[in-house]
Amino acid sequence: MDLLQEIEQLYSQLELSISTARKYDLEYAERERLYRMELSKRLVELRAQGQAVTHLADIARGEKNIADLRYKRDIAEGMRNSARETINYLKLKLRCLDAQLQREWGNTRT
Repeated sequence: MDLLQEIEQLYSQLELSISTARKYDLEYAERERLYRMELSKRLVELRAQGQAVTHLADIARGEKNIADLRYKRDIAEGMRNSARETINYLKLKLRCLDAQLQREWGNTRT
């Protein structure tokens, strides 16, 4: 594969990665929203039951439903971060190939 084809292929991968990152951003935001809503609802319930305020967060976060929501949120965050790293990697690789292309083609004088 020649250099220009490799650059074109990387641009296509970058476009796909940006689209994927957008999807993961939305998924993360939704998971975060659900987690926070359930956590705050449970904190209010525990306080109404007379639980000590200092232990509310620990108790609520240890409950299966809340812990599962946080787990799903954390996975979504990891996918989001992974997609961002892929974008950064592709951009760096494109810069390197562009520099190589400039060295190869920039030195030709006609």
